[in-house]
Amino acid sequence: MNLEEKKIIVADLKDRFEQTTHFYLADSSELTVAQVNSLRRKMHKEGIVYKVAKNTLIKRALDEAKGDYSAIYESLKGQSAIFFTEVSNAPAKIIKDFRKKNEKPILKAAYIDSDVYVGDENLDLLANLKSKEELIGEIISMLQSPINNLINALQTPGRNLSGILKTLSEKQD
Repeated sequence: MNLEEKKIIVADLKDRFEQTTHFYLADSSELTVAQVNSLRRKMHKEGIVYKVAKNTLIKRALDEAKGDYSAIYESLKGQSAIFFTEVSNAPAKIIKDFRKKNEKPILKAAYIDSDVYVGDENLDLLANLKSKEELIGEIISMLQSPINNLINALQTPGRNLSGILKTLSEKQD
């Protein structure tokens, strides 16, 4: 790989780091080509961009990108796969599911909204994080609950009154 190719890779990674607020680093070494392709398909299906690059190029791109990524630098050892995502918990869920049949990928680090999670022991925590869409859904549900209770309370006397009138009309027959 020549210098120009390296500059292109660094520029692409830098842009991706700046454009996304969530990314994961994982060790996917020792996976077969078929396993990597399967993992790529699962990631792609969820809108996750899967990239593999040399650690020195990843570090250089992180250095050039806006933000403080220094906590991730120690994780840049061995082979590194990067998962860029818009949904914070999606890669963790896919990795967890994928590891039911495979030993890898192993989570090295995750960058979620400027928070850094280092180590595979954080995989369960990351998989259980609520995504933005899930949080919005919960908030809407909480906001709708009082309105639904009010509507039910207003409708109940009408139902009771109609039941009483029906009973009275049946008694008079």
